[in-house]
Amino acid sequence: MLKALFKTMRPRQWTKNVFIFAALVFDKQLLNAEAFLHTLAGFALFCLISSSVYIFNDIADVEADRQHPDKKHRPIAAGKLSVRAAWIFGVALVLFTLVAAFFLTRGFEAVIAVYFLLNLAYSKWLKHIPILDVLIIATGFVLRVHAGVTLIEVQRFSPWLYVVMTLLALFLGFGKRRAELALLAHGAGSHRKVLEGYTLPLLDQYIMIVSGTTIVAYSLYTFSAPNLPDNHSMMLTIPFVVYAIFRYLYMIEVKHAGGAPEEILLSDRPFQVTMILWALAVLSVFYLS
Repeated sequence: MLKALFKTMRPRQWTKNVFIFAALVFDKQLLNAEAFLHTLAGFALFCLISSSVYIFNDIADVEADRQHPDKKHRPIAAGKLSVRAAWIFGVALVLFTLVAAFFLTRGFEAVIAVYFLLNLAYSKWLKHIPILDVLIIATGFVLRVHAGVTLIEVQRFSPWLYVVMTLLALFLGFGKRRAELALLAHGAGSHRKVLEGYTLPLLDQYIMIVSGTTIVAYSLYTFSAPNLPDNHSMMLTIPFVVYAIFRYLYMIEVKHAGGAPEEILLSDRPFQVTMILWALAVLSVFYLS
């Protein structure tokens, strides 16, 4: 049962929570030991609260998951974990996370609570409403960034990063919906009701819009943010972002991946290399220039 519980927590999706480190890195406080430890603790708690959301989501979707070609293997849908045990563990996880968050900062606890409640509403109602479902997913990523801001004493964190994060999350969200729609084809609506409100051409238009604006927004950030070097060396990181977006589009359109964005990050070597090079370039600009 412990193995099933851990699998239901979806540790592979904890990679999404790395965005909580954005404030630490982009506010040039990565070498501040106290700020780093606070952010690391916040990352751990965000992983736990997001896992509780996944547990409650799997409970709510158990019947639909049993009809899905991939999701039917999830522990609750497969009968490896009882709904009662999942409820008990999920509630305990939420209570522990909220209490622990209180001892970090009140602002962080508030963000954790808003994230949890928003995702409960998403699991129950909002995920069935086209467009709004992806906007809620994007809000979750923005809350991760803001959670990092609440954990440290921010000095010159650029609001441009909120804009970039929103657009990037929309890009990933619409890409995920496209991959799901392409995978499930004509039976998509029976597996995920919201897919009835989308078509592949419509999603392609959404993806084209948000991918282009993401590149523009990030490019504007690289030379307009207040805490960047005067020589505009941050602009050297733009090619990595462009390639990463194009690579993700390639994986969606050609390889028919993208239903689980974290899987691309964890399995696609060109994407991994690009992210590593981008991270090294960003660190060099902020801490070596």
